[in-house]
Amino acid sequence: MIPPVVSPAAAAHRAGAAVVTGAAGGLGREIAAALHADGWPVLLTDLDGDAVAAAAVPLGGWSRALDVRDEAACAEVVAEAAGQGGLGLWVNNAGILVTGPSWEQDAATRRRVVEVNALGAMNGTLAALAVMRAQGHGHVLNVVSLAGLVAAPGETVYAASKHALVAFSIGTLADLRLAGHRGVHVSCLCPDGIWTPMLHDKLDDPQAAASFTGTLLDPARVARRAARLARRPRPVVSVPRWRGAQVRLLDALPGLALRLAPLVLAVGRAGQRRQRRRTGTGPR
Repeated sequence: MIPPVVSPAAAAHRAGAAVVTGAAGGLGREIAAALHADGWPVLLTDLDGDAVAAAAVPLGGWSRALDVRDEAACAEVVAEAAGQGGLGLWVNNAGILVTGPSWEQDAATRRRVVEVNALGAMNGTLAALAVMRAQGHGHVLNVVSLAGLVAAPGETVYAASKHALVAFSIGTLADLRLAGHRGVHVSCLCPDGIWTPMLHDKLDDPQAAASFTGTLLDPARVARRAARLARRPRPVVSVPRWRGAQVRLLDALPGLALRLAPLVLAVGRAGQRRQRRRTGTGPR
């Protein structure tokens, strides 16, 4: 009898749980819902313990407060999830956006952005990999941004933290393969701007124009792509795909990108005005 072919997703489901950070609202909650619909038992985590507990109610009620900057706390969440039959998936979604020229942000602000967006994701990744390497399978999915693939004027420190996460993710995946870990995966999901609370207060912020230069995405769409990526790991996935190709071209030609920056940001400001009209908020 020929044994059935088992997909990586099915194997991961049997192996245990999924964890999503920054899951009290926005994209994180949507990812948790998409994974839950896909059959994962999902542990929702967030800095706001009360909010994430409420978000978890329709998704099985499993939640925990988590500050991703706390390495020991990340390890505790990993242990809790792994105790339910193994850890199949860890989604690093927690992140913060601060806009403006880098020289206008104080040291505490720069440190907070890097600690949450880059070091926090590293904490979660390494805590998860400690279990995944031992069990021989698992998947870390890092929610990055197109800002992780190209410099974003006005969002410089944010983009720097996301570039660090892409480099860390791809390098860690290479290290896993070189160490012989074929069943453990690391993926980066790099979406365009998403209409979530992260951007709700940025419609009148000219420094946030870079986030409105392309297709402003619905979080449910990105969450569905995350669920597919969980089933079929890939090193880097852009949403939409054409925008990934576009920004990679600009990244490869920095001189051209600098010359085009005023035009690109003008397109972004027009995108902000369109979104104000759609939502009926702010001046026209």
